Amino acid sequence: MSDKYSGSCLCGEITFEINGGFESFYLCHCSRCRKDTGSAHASNLFSTSAKLKWLSGEEKVKSFNLPGTKHAKSFCTICGSAVPSIQMDGKLLVVPAGSLDTALDMEASAHILIEDRAQWDNELEKAPMVEGLPN
Repeated sequence: MSDKYSGSCLCGEITFEINGGFESFYLCHCSRCRKDTGSAHASNLFSTSAKLKWLSGEEKVKSFNLPGTKHAKSFCTICGSAVPSIQMDGKLLVVPAGSLDTALDMEASAHILIEDRAQWDNELEKAPMVEGLPN
């Protein structure tokens, strides 16, 4: 498994490098993760040992911590894309899997908080799959 990853935001203003491996890869279906991704679930990688290095755009990173919770998110102030964040007083690196530009050779560890998933998030894999945009 690779121990070096690179990534960026959608507009390319923020670029970063991750050195080290990930201990877990969770697909979280809680309402907070659904709200901050606008999707069925968040897809985040977690590491207590990997190191984050901002290559460009660090000044464009904004972090949001939901008051009264442990829910946190970092994002690009230009395009809004999720980017890595350091959480739990510097003890945990959380990396949105979709922000990586290098291949990830790790499968999801688990779907979590599925009891809170959206009512429309049931057997999504059975929906028709189209290679390009729909006609």
